[in-house]
Amino acid sequence: MNRTPSQFRILASENIADRRLRRTFQSATGHALGQRAQSVQLVPEWEDLRERAHRIKEEAVEHLDFYLEKLEASVIRRGGRVFWARDASEASSYVVDLCRRLQASTVVKSKSMAAEEIGLADALEAAGVQPVETDLGEFIIQVAGETPSHIIAPALHMTRQQIGNLFHEKFGIPYTDIPAELCAFARQRLRREFLSARLGISGVNFAAADTGTIAIVENEGNARLCTSLPRVHVAIMGLEKVIPRFSDLPLFLRLLARSSTGQKQTSYVSMISGPRREGEWDGPEEFHLVLLDNGRSDILSDPRVRRSLYCIRCGACLNTCPIYQRVGGHSYGSVYSGPIGSVLTPLFQGLEAAKDLPYASSLCGSCSNICPVKIDLHHQLLWLREKLVSRRATPWQERLAMSLFAAGMKDPALYRMGSALLRLFLKVSGKSNRPFTIPGWSPTRDFPALAQTSFKQWWESSRQQGEGP
Repeated sequence: MNRTPSQFRILASENIADRRLRRTFQSATGHALGQRAQSVQLVPEWEDLRERAHRIKEEAVEHLDFYLEKLEASVIRRGGRVFWARDASEASSYVVDLCRRLQASTVVKSKSMAAEEIGLADALEAAGVQPVETDLGEFIIQVAGETPSHIIAPALHMTRQQIGNLFHEKFGIPYTDIPAELCAFARQRLRREFLSARLGISGVNFAAADTGTIAIVENEGNARLCTSLPRVHVAIMGLEKVIPRFSDLPLFLRLLARSSTGQKQTSYVSMISGPRREGEWDGPEEFHLVLLDNGRSDILSDPRVRRSLYCIRCGACLNTCPIYQRVGGHSYGSVYSGPIGSVLTPLFQGLEAAKDLPYASSLCGSCSNICPVKIDLHHQLLWLREKLVSRRATPWQERLAMSLFAAGMKDPALYRMGSALLRLFLKVSGKSNRPFTIPGWSPTRDFPALAQTSFKQWWESSRQQGEGP
């Protein structure tokens, strides 16, 4: 199914009515938050680490041109090649051209949000090249014909029973819902792909400008096989993934593992600094780094949303978001879901195309509180709402209602008169004790019945009876 951000209201309404899906997401995110809390308690200096990481990302983003050019020079010095891609089309075309030069009919691909963002798999298939997803979650959704529902757990929306049925139907193996057996089957099937592929594709978690080293973080080992066994390795990296120094990397690895999975350290951290050198036994003959813009320069130019580029894709804001927990990742109609997706998607695709996403938030601030690099996500969502209102992109009924509300809140006399008229109307219509029914609001939100008396009336009555202060 081809979902888009403009379908958010429809998709969210469908998914919030799916009890099985809600239980799956709430259970998975609850478990992740519990693991994270336990892991963070073991680090007394956690807030200091967050502040340090925030300052490092601020340094990198505020001087992005300098550090990217430094990264390019470091990669070239170590024998790698760098390609600057302005958009998704340029990035995908570069990889497709490499496949044609190598006469590669299949490529192995590790988990990469940047590759998902540019639709690389579709571009490869259109060119007659079969991309093989090697991350277990990505492999599952590729077989199912789905899209990722979480930044770090692509198949979070599926139960093990659903996965067991999927493998049974697609591959004809005996049904099993035992995770170890499902993993063993996928591992066996993918092994021959690693050995025969001429080109491997990966994402990048961090890239150190001073050494040209890219770091890839994972728990399965598949990314390491993608980067070391094929003849050519292509790493696709959003511009914001650069960090100034290799010595900054340990700090981010501590924050990323604990924030995403609650681990002290992920199972595998691969550090790659160019192609295989003389005398080395493993590694690719060629290393290509694709530096992807695809709208990031526009985000950089706006100081109010620039901090969204600090994101290290840990997924913690998704796990803690009450909206995401109930509607799931597919409701957002985008590669990036949850609070960070509600910021990035409108910036990448345009506010008009994703105008509902900035409103997919209760503004509770939990996302900002949990972010390991201290992005003020709820403030950025408010700024995007402000842009939509200034462009008159919201429904006229909403604009009228908010104008009346603002006028009433500014004038005490108007407020008292409006409150009295509303209570009179509800009394005459016989709806005094019923919850409000507001078109476009009530189907997915609760609006409790209006109190019989206003707070001011209750206050004055209590004072007269000697009950108030």
